[in-house]
Amino acid sequence: MPPLPALVKPVLPTIVHLDADAFFVSVEQALNPVLRGKKVAVGGSQRGIISSASYEARACGVYTPMPTARAVRVCPDLILVAHTSGRYGEYSRRLFDLCESLTPVVERRSIDEGFLDVGPCGFKSQAEVETAVRALQERIWQELQITVSFGLARNKLVAGIASKLRKPRGFVLVPPGGEAEFLAPLEVGRLPGIGVKTEAALKARGLLRVRDLLARNEAELHALFGEGWRGVIATARGEDLSVVETAEEDAKSYSQQETFPTDIGDLAEIERLAKHMIDELMPKIRADGKRVRTLTVKVRYPGMENESAGQSLAAAADLEAPFYPLVRPLLRKAWSRRQPLRLISVRFSGVEEGPAQMEMFIEADEKRRRLASVLDQLNQRATKPVVQRGHQLGHRQE
Repeated sequence: MPPLPALVKPVLPTIVHLDADAFFVSVEQALNPVLRGKKVAVGGSQRGIISSASYEARACGVYTPMPTARAVRVCPDLILVAHTSGRYGEYSRRLFDLCESLTPVVERRSIDEGFLDVGPCGFKSQAEVETAVRALQERIWQELQITVSFGLARNKLVAGIASKLRKPRGFVLVPPGGEAEFLAPLEVGRLPGIGVKTEAALKARGLLRVRDLLARNEAELHALFGEGWRGVIATARGEDLSVVETAEEDAKSYSQQETFPTDIGDLAEIERLAKHMIDELMPKIRADGKRVRTLTVKVRYPGMENESAGQSLAAAADLEAPFYPLVRPLLRKAWSRRQPLRLISVRFSGVEEGPAQMEMFIEADEKRRRLASVLDQLNQRATKPVVQRGHQLGHRQE
């Protein structure tokens, strides 16, 4: 009897790129559904820059980053919404938590963008993969009321390009082996690494589409891209060996950051935002049964320079109160330049199993922990925090 042929595992499109649609605006619309379907933009009042615009507003010529004054001129009925501090980070965490309910291999690239590898899920056909990813897209809508676009392909490069082609609420699947055919008709500017200036220079030479790059000979490509021409052609063919990288350090730290739509120079407001991040991170730490010892505050200036400062407690804690007094001194230390800030982040490290504390504090801390647990449960059940601390109410302008 002849030997049975070896089973060949099918090649499936298992890499997913998630790209939230007009994320800041989508969150504001989830919080206030009256804004749906309208020309809406999230923008700051200090410098008047649009940080996110609905697709209805984009159709009128509003884009980011556009000066608010110009946006109102091109779209007189534009609805401007102030930036809601803290809520975007919360929705981002909930978004990626839903992704991790499908697969443990999730790479969070930014607040509204990331990669998933569904290979470990054991799907046996392309149809199964597509069904599962579409179900995730629908679940995100049902639970968060925000829309996301997905690109599904064999690698990160192609999935990342695919997700941006049919926004909003797009879903583009590129079958394995079809990467080059998928990319060929696209404009050259769709390829990573080809910026606006490079794209303009290529178009001036008649290279309008990706297929035009593949039609040139080696000498022409070398003249255009130098020694890096082989990498450009590999990209144009849809070749990519990079893998989805999960944040292994997540088990060793908890962090949150927020990028402001307009730079902020108010110390009191920055301190309030940092404490609000502590309030959002600590329930997760408690839910994981952990304690943390070290708080690090990082700031970023408009020029993208970063500075940070950290301090540790004598004993690890799973309550907010011990860390509040550290915030202002750490901010003053990290914020060495008197310039407005583009971003702030807080990070807890020194993670230990919990809860535990010195004998003399057991009773008092246990009461605080029980109260914190009740507050966590109340807030988890609501779309907006039911119970807030004083610093969560916002900075009053006198």
